[in-house]
Amino acid sequence: MNEIIFRRNELLAQKTIKGLASRNMDGYYAASREEALSMALSLIPEGSTVTMGGATSAHEIGLVDKLKNGPYNFIDRNAYEDKRAAMLAAYDADVFLASVNAMTDDGILVNIDGNSNRVSAIAQGPKKVVFIVGMNKVCGDLDGAMKRARNVAAPINAQRFGLDTPCAKTGKCMDCKSPDTICCQFLITRFSRHAGRIHVILVNDSLGF
Repeated sequence: MNEIIFRRNELLAQKTIKGLASRNMDGYYAASREEALSMALSLIPEGSTVTMGGATSAHEIGLVDKLKNGPYNFIDRNAYEDKRAAMLAAYDADVFLASVNAMTDDGILVNIDGNSNRVSAIAQGPKKVVFIVGMNKVCGDLDGAMKRARNVAAPINAQRFGLDTPCAKTGKCMDCKSPDTICCQFLITRFSRHAGRIHVILVNDSLGF
């Protein structure tokens, strides 16, 4: 990464961490994927029951492999024949892994979901939620974050899942009501009533979509 961009991200992350703190959420800065992996593991005690939504960022830093092969009870929904059972198990997990579709530089998290298992677990259920967030997802305000979630994250995810939505064809949100739409539930997390529940690791890298 360009050194100037790296330094800009570093400064922006510190502002974002202060914003998260003002919203009763814990923020951390990781200069690399390796540092992010170490931080994430420090937040997940051995023996914990851990599950996740479709957090590509957690895969990209190597966290999922570590959890699958380490001293953790990792609930891999892809290994379940009954996917609903795996999704329901998430609500009683010790730790839920996630990323964001976008967030603001003052700490508001934005997520869009199709099946809604991810956003519902973020909102309530698991004792702890750990977000892995690349600095590419940090936006200047809520309007910018919503636009990113709808016009960047949603079309890419629709394409990678092979869905028949207008955004998969045009690359931008068409505000559709397609049967395949993944924009069913919008979750804006602006404050956590429960201190110590939400943890956001900001990684000075481009992660996820």
